[in-house]
Amino acid sequence: MTDTAPILALDSVSKVFHRAGSTVHAARAVSFALHPGRTVALVGESGSGKTTAARLIMREYRPDAGRLLFRGEPVESGSLGLKAYRSAVQMVFQDPFSSLNPVHTVRHHLERPLRLHQPALKRAERAAAMAEVLTRVKLDPALILPKFPHELSGGQRQRISIARALAVNPEVIIADEPTSMLDVSVRLGILNLLNDMKRQLRLAVLYITHDIATARYVAEDIMVMYAGQIVEWGETESVLSNPQHPYTRLLLSAVPDPDRRFGEARFDDELHRIEAIRRQSAIEQPEVREIAPNHFIRPMPE
Repeated sequence: MTDTAPILALDSVSKVFHRAGSTVHAARAVSFALHPGRTVALVGESGSGKTTAARLIMREYRPDAGRLLFRGEPVESGSLGLKAYRSAVQMVFQDPFSSLNPVHTVRHHLERPLRLHQPALKRAERAAAMAEVLTRVKLDPALILPKFPHELSGGQRQRISIARALAVNPEVIIADEPTSMLDVSVRLGILNLLNDMKRQLRLAVLYITHDIATARYVAEDIMVMYAGQIVEWGETESVLSNPQHPYTRLLLSAVPDPDRRFGEARFDDELHRIEAIRRQSAIEQPEVREIAPNHFIRPMPE
């Protein structure tokens, strides 16, 4: 990690949903911090609580317990208003097709946040700002601005989404599965763009994904999440080269490896092992154990 003070932090944040007589612990005492110029990857399978964490950060949900801190101040009671917070903390969504309004041009999608968050800008200044962010995401402003979303590829749409987030000069980017709906051939370009953006603009990035391979490529730190709790976390290389929690090992075992032979264990035995790990991982695990410098786990109950 870094000694730099965090821009954004979750302090023991919990969120519970009550539906049809059942209780879902979508987030259990989740704590982490985002620092300038660094990426934290939040990994886990669908339903593990990753997007709930993102929505808590974006203030779509209010936490049932714990605090959301921006530059050390509680967001709910701090001096920063909601509009200023939304300008400082921007989100890039998973679906580049539904995140853009099909009846408006790219110009509209970039000009609208500028009008909302920087109303003092004159027309020429807005035009210069739009051209600058499109150039930053490696798109030609003259060619792209008049186009509608349906005229663009998936990769171009996601670059527009990133440009829209950058237009208001944010300090934090929440990227929720930004490459999962893109062709494999264009994913690397988006990941490189996120890395360049982080370094050049000193942005704090939360990269949410189920894909450990891409997490390793973009993130300095990683958190593994299951059933609403972070079960293992630390520096990316430390966690992925020496995974200690059974659920982390399970995720890594799902990564394709062309050099690995299929095991001889029966399919039913493998399913039983996976479900046993999931059941144990879903039990609340309040204990934290440091197993190496900046490498922590929550041991499963015996």
